[in-house]
Parts: sequence; C-alpha cells; structure tokens
Amino acid sequence: MINRRKLLGAATLGTAGLAVTACGQSASDNGVAAPAIKRKKTHLTMTTTWPKGLPGLGVAAERVAQRIEALSEGQMEVKVYAAGELVPAFEAFDTVSAGNADMYHGADYYWQSKSKAFNFFTAVPMGMTVSEIMGWIDFGGGQALWEELSGQYGVIAFQGANTGHQMGGWFKREINSLDDFRGLKMRIPGLGGDVVRALGGAAEALPGNEIYQALQTGRIDATEWVGPWNDYFLGFHREAQFYYGPGFHEPGSSLAVGINRKKWDSLTTTEQAIIRSACNEVNHLSVGEFTYYNGVYLEKLVNEENIQLRNFPDDVITRVREISADVRSDAGTGGDIERRIYESFEDALKKMRGWARVSDGPYLSSRER
Repeated sequence: MINRRKLLGAATLGTAGLAVTACGQSASDNGVAAPAIKRKKTHLTMTTTWPKGLPGLGVAAERVAQRIEALSEGQMEVKVYAAGELVPAFEAFDTVSAGNADMYHGADYYWQSKSKAFNFFTAVPMGMTVSEIMGWIDFGGGQALWEELSGQYGVIAFQGANTGHQMGGWFKREINSLDDFRGLKMRIPGLGGDVVRALGGAAEALPGNEIYQALQTGRIDATEWVGPWNDYFLGFHREAQFYYGPGFHEPGSSLAVGINRKKWDSLTTTEQAIIRSACNEVNHLSVGEFTYYNGVYLEKLVNEENIQLRNFPDDVITRVREISADVRSDAGTGGDIERRIYESFEDALKKMRGWARVSDGPYLSSRER
C-alpha cells in the first residue's frame, strides 16, 4: 500500500511545481519549457501637422513611432496619421489636449493663439540655432518650463526633431530693400509673421499641404517652409524663382512630440522612458539628416532648376534685428509663465551667443576664405 502521507506530499509538490511553471519561472522536472507570459499591448494614436510621407518632417513622425515600437519589443504600437487624415494640421494640439488622439508631431509655434510663449519651443526671430535650443531645453531649464506651459492644456511635450537653420523663403520678385516688403503677402507662421507685418507686409500661417496652391494662384507672393530638402519636394521653385536667406525667423526649428497628459500618466515608467528615448534619438538623428540633405538639394536647386539664390539686403537684416528683439519681448508679456520663459530663453541665448561669437562664427568665416 502507498503511504497516505507521501501521496499527499507528492500532490502538494506537484501543484506547486505547476504554479511555478505557469509563472514562467521554471519548468517541470521533465524539461518542458515554461509558457511565456502574454503581455497586454499599449496602442497609441499620433496625428501630425505634416503632409504624408514628406521627407524630413513626415518621416520624423514615422520614425518616432517606429522607435517606440522597436524599443518596446512590439509591446507599444503607434498609429500615425498625416495632416488631414485624422484632423487638419492646426487642430492637432486641441485633439491631443481633448484626448481624441494620444500624441501629435508638429511645430509648437502653431499654438501661439493659446500662448505666444509656445514660439520659444520651436523658433523665434534672431533666436537660437539648433545646438543652442537643444542646450537650453535639455540643460538650461527649458524642458521644465515647457512642461509647465503645455501642462496648462493637458499636454506634455518633448523635442522630436529639428530642421536646423531654415531658409528665408521663396519670392516671386526680388527683395532689394525694405520697400519691397511693403504690401508683400507671405506665408510665414509664428513670430516671424509679426516681423513681416512690422516691415509692412501681410503674413498668414498655412499648413504645408496648402502652400503650393496659394503660391500658384497668387494668394501669396512669397513663402517660407523649411530648407532646400523639404522645399524641393513641395515644388516651390516652380512658382517662385528667388530663394532668399538667411532664415532670420527660424535659425534652428525644434519640432515637438506632444502627449495627452492623462495618457502619459497612465503609462508605466518603462513606457514613459521608451517614449523619451525615442524622441531624443529622432531629434538628434534629424540634425545630421537635415544638414546633409539640405546641402544635396541646394546644389540640385541651383544647378538643375536654375533658381536665383540671394541674401537679404543689409538694410533688411538690420531692421529685422531691431524688430525681432521687440517681438520676442512682447511674447513674454502674456503672464507669469510667459515672462519666465522669455527671461530664461534670453538669458540662455546671451550665454551661448558669446560662445558662438568666438567659435562657430569665426570658424565658418575662416573656412570660406
């Protein structure tokens, strides 16, 4: 006869062994592998302010989604919608704020009707270069201020790409003096639009997918967008011959990934870290990408499309510099958070401008001699 006590002991051990195996921590004595735990996937939706598949900008949004999925080993999935597929480009922020989409990829100066301080986290006239704005946001207190500002609208935002220095824009006629800005109708968003208005022109913001038609029909006389790479693919050179620089309005344009704050708070710390890492990786990767391809496509525009590459006249740049200081100051007058963002930005700009004056500026000048 089998000893009753031994039988009960064996049954107990067997049950425990099955429990351990079910948890995936070990296998039974016969060497059978433990079943894997099936984790629940996190599904996110991202709406963007960019035309579908646009090199640089549209691809950056797709790349953020891809990196989130890769870093999470497929446990986080992001569905990306181009401008107009889910909502129009300029409704991206409100859509995420309301929780009708989880994320957006866009330029935060599009939301300046809510607070002009949003401009500082994309670009402001005669402001920071790409390396300077990354320095301020990452190390000079900019990120905390950004989170405070966007948090008022139920959003948390991070850097998600940077175009580097942009061009001044495409013009149907030459700009020889300040007088040529009077009555000029130009597509230019953000505080750059305020500068054009101060010069006597008319400025309006248009999403990327509406610019070409506006230029073609004469609704506008000029437009800025990004730089040679992106501009080439939108075909502005077919409607405007004169390509002007430098882009005084956007010397280093930071693009954002904004996330609904409630959705963000519902994520695990690991999921949050994955999103931060993906944004950081794409932001840094984009700098080299834009730098290289802007060079490639500038040559193509000049040598194959016969565009007229010009610099703004000295009197225009001098006046723009004066106006820009006032425009930035005005953007810091909306309230306490606006004032603190403006003061932090200007303080960081002053510090880093001193370094640029003895480093990048003299070096680039020397390299061209």
